[in-house]
Amino acid sequence: MAPSLGPALNAAHVPHQQFEDHRRIVFISGLAILVAFGAGFVAVILMRLIGLITNISFYGRISTAFSSPAGNHLGLWVIWIPVIGGLIVGIMARYGSAAIRGHGIPEAMEQVLYNESRVAPRVTILKPVSAAFAIGTGGPFGAEGPIIATGGALGSLVGQLVRTTADERKVLLAAGAAAGMAATFGSPVSAVLLAIELLLFEYRARSLVPVAFASATATAVRMAFMGSAPIFPMPNLAQPNGTALATYIVLGAVVGFASVYVTRAVYLTEDGFDKLPIHWMWWPAIGGLAVGIIGYFVPHTMGVGYDNIDRILSGNVAWTALLALVVAKFVSWAIALGSGTSGGTLAPLFTIGGGLGALIGAMVIAIAPGLGVDVRIAALVGMAAIFAGASRAMLASVVFAFETTRQPVGLLPLLGGCSAAYLVSLMLMRNTIMTEKLARRGTDVGADYAVDFLSQILVKEIAASHVVALNADDFIENVRDWMASRDEDSRHQGYPVVDAGGNLVGVTTRGELLDLELPIDARVRDVITRPPVVIYEDSTVRQAADHMVRQSVGRLPVVTREEPRRVVGMVSRSDLLAAHAGRLASEHSATRTIRLELHALPWHFRRPREDTDAQPPHPD
Repeated sequence: MAPSLGPALNAAHVPHQQFEDHRRIVFISGLAILVAFGAGFVAVILMRLIGLITNISFYGRISTAFSSPAGNHLGLWVIWIPVIGGLIVGIMARYGSAAIRGHGIPEAMEQVLYNESRVAPRVTILKPVSAAFAIGTGGPFGAEGPIIATGGALGSLVGQLVRTTADERKVLLAAGAAAGMAATFGSPVSAVLLAIELLLFEYRARSLVPVAFASATATAVRMAFMGSAPIFPMPNLAQPNGTALATYIVLGAVVGFASVYVTRAVYLTEDGFDKLPIHWMWWPAIGGLAVGIIGYFVPHTMGVGYDNIDRILSGNVAWTALLALVVAKFVSWAIALGSGTSGGTLAPLFTIGGGLGALIGAMVIAIAPGLGVDVRIAALVGMAAIFAGASRAMLASVVFAFETTRQPVGLLPLLGGCSAAYLVSLMLMRNTIMTEKLARRGTDVGADYAVDFLSQILVKEIAASHVVALNADDFIENVRDWMASRDEDSRHQGYPVVDAGGNLVGVTTRGELLDLELPIDARVRDVITRPPVVIYEDSTVRQAADHMVRQSVGRLPVVTREEPRRVVGMVSRSDLLAAHAGRLASEHSATRTIRLELHALPWHFRRPREDTDAQPPHPD
């Protein structure tokens, strides 16, 4: 039995204030910096390992210098080198860890969503080594995907060695991934944006600050080993005029269409491999065979292809060679990636998109030279737009293109072109190249960031001001008689209990009051078994909902901070649902308004009916 006067005021359960623990942010930031140093060194080691395997495989020499396979003189023997690389990757995946398969970012997203950001430690070693063999033997991939995955695995490993929460491990994983991208391209800001848009699923100080520190640290490591020059240097560009800017936006939309079908082609190829009657360990070797055959005819399709991007952005590639490179690179990359080997998507997408943008720009210049289009800017917009459309990391795409070229004149065309590509992708494709695999597992990965609706409403705005309270000294039998009277106020499922002075003592439920085991002379205060669980009227509805879940209650007395024992309202679960109903009603109203406005447009501006005989209505 509860004490006759009810629980003390200091025993009442009130919601905790939600503040960031700044000391914890400092601690996680320190760990993120350590992870970034590791990711930076891993990037340097992986690039040199790729160089070593490339030189051994295609030139028979011992050197870690980064070189392209395109200059080899192996003849038909070049076909079998990617096959050998695929065999090595398949064996490592089967007997080491299947997590090394794929291009890195979707696998990192999967760990965040499904496994509390826990990555197996062996992936930290196997992923870069497998990628080095895949790329070093001619695989048409970028090194950035495996480095991003390795950096994320390193961050997860540190988060598992040190006592951290699942959210903190997610931050460390994202910090490692951002550090990997920054160390590869020297693009710290776009690396942070990529982590926000694809990995963190939030925009908060607890995640933004550590990831930013990690990205800056990894960039410093890159500068120490590779210098501070942009990875894709471009000659100075002229400021585009209005017509040229409009053309770049249209170009971005066209490349956005291409990004949709590039994504579909990759997963269509993957579905084809799934139907093969052999173990998936052999698939990378089959993909390697396609890479070798295509590479024999178009050598520049093999390897990371950063030199291809340089040539495309310089505007010095003949359109016939450019067309052959774009088509061959796309086919080679789609087959190899669909086979489940280890490699990145960014560099191939940049090659395909940049080449496509340059081709469109050259066509526009040939047809309408007066528009002021620059083929180099067109290539830059195409490079960024295809990634914006395929991944929907729009801001990361814009800033990445700027950071890797240091061309501020390109920012406005990039913003317009990437926005157009993003919009086209959004309209035509449900999932992205990063989320399709997760969607097939039944997870709908949201890409929208919005302030929680319930956190924008205060409890006093939805609370019922008419409070039906029971007196603590009333006899249970009298309360039961009142409940049996079918009075409107007697139909509630829960009631606050107050003393003679009107101060809150506790909360009781209808079920507790109807308990047949209570003695005949029991009073209302005798059924109170726990301190009252209350909510302040200036708390948010989100705090109220969280408080209900934590305390396992379905209703909360509303009190003020000045008089925390005086009940001024009640909030129930149905009130929370009513708040959501208001939001849905406002959204429906807005949608209905748009539809009404469209209906009011002249007939020829609206979409015609499906039947071809549809005619405009006869005027009144």
